[in-house]
Amino acid sequence: MRITDVGVTVWEWSDIPPTRYTLNAKSSDTRSTHMGLVRIKTDEGIEGEAFLGSALSNLGGDAQLIVDRYKSLLVGQDPLNRERIWQSMAGWAMGSVMRVIGAIDVALWDLAGKAAGIPIHQLMGSYRTSVPAYASSAVFGTTEEYAEEALRYKEAGWNAYKIHPPAVAEWDIRICEAVRAAVGDDYRIMLDSTWSYDYPDALRVGRAVEDLGFYWYEDPLRFDDLYGYVKLKQDLRIPIMATEMPSTGPTAYAPWIMQKATDYLRGDVAIKGGLTSCLKTAHLAEAFQMNYEVHHGGNSLNNVANLHLIMAIRNCEYFEVLLPDALQKHGLVQDIEVDANGLVHAPQGPGLGAEIDYDLIEHNKVADL
Repeated sequence: MRITDVGVTVWEWSDIPPTRYTLNAKSSDTRSTHMGLVRIKTDEGIEGEAFLGSALSNLGGDAQLIVDRYKSLLVGQDPLNRERIWQSMAGWAMGSVMRVIGAIDVALWDLAGKAAGIPIHQLMGSYRTSVPAYASSAVFGTTEEYAEEALRYKEAGWNAYKIHPPAVAEWDIRICEAVRAAVGDDYRIMLDSTWSYDYPDALRVGRAVEDLGFYWYEDPLRFDDLYGYVKLKQDLRIPIMATEMPSTGPTAYAPWIMQKATDYLRGDVAIKGGLTSCLKTAHLAEAFQMNYEVHHGGNSLNNVANLHLIMAIRNCEYFEVLLPDALQKHGLVQDIEVDANGLVHAPQGPGLGAEIDYDLIEHNKVADL
């Protein structure tokens, strides 16, 4: 089997509701963006597909980059040689290029699963068929909104709730106190401070959430402050999660492990360069008895890819559902849903096993590249 063509269909996603996840990463009004459907075709008629783009960022030149730079590298290759292809793409890659490599890699895994007639997680080696989900908040304008939302998801049967706070240390502590009071002492809650604090504030907030029995403390310092994370981990008992950023491959995790700077590793197929990259990192983490907690994928099909990864590894505890749902779900006929027990379930169709809404894409198509 050989790759014969690589293309991207660009479509417009309109009427995206406003939200924010940090004080800076926000949309103040309803907006639109462009998305890309990546297609890798073969001489046996089997195709692999992936989505490129997200509700919070513009597609920019990513789709054109696939056609201009990577199509010539891919055409003529055996699509089952994913490791060789990934190594050829990822050698010098970082930053926004990782999104492009990630989409290509996801499409290759989709193609391989379809060729084998099995889901991707089974191709990797399935570990389980379901996993608990947690609700991951947007940034709210009042303390009360956090407490109300956390209680609502607890009562709906979800397994945990994560706070994205405004990143004002004293206010963040009050929010954490209010959420703990609302959900009680027996419910799991986490804090993701999105790289917002200096060291004194990170320590102050960390001690507060430690006393409140939070389950983990995520990204309190700048993503590259290895020195600060080493100090913070020595001063706190609560598990610390870092390494979601920067957009790099598996080798970037080595200093964090060797310096004992974080308790959990973090990543997803968009930021870290696809399923091949994330699977390597999950196994690396397992060797050090660490969890590899998979981050939200930025779009619906990336989330499906993330779910396959989670089903194939032991050392990930949760599937992240970034709220509100309407901002994150687009382009699939049936998206991932959390059941009454707070679980999401493994896709069972071949490849990604997700039904793409081709009618929606065609109706909103901007270009075929």
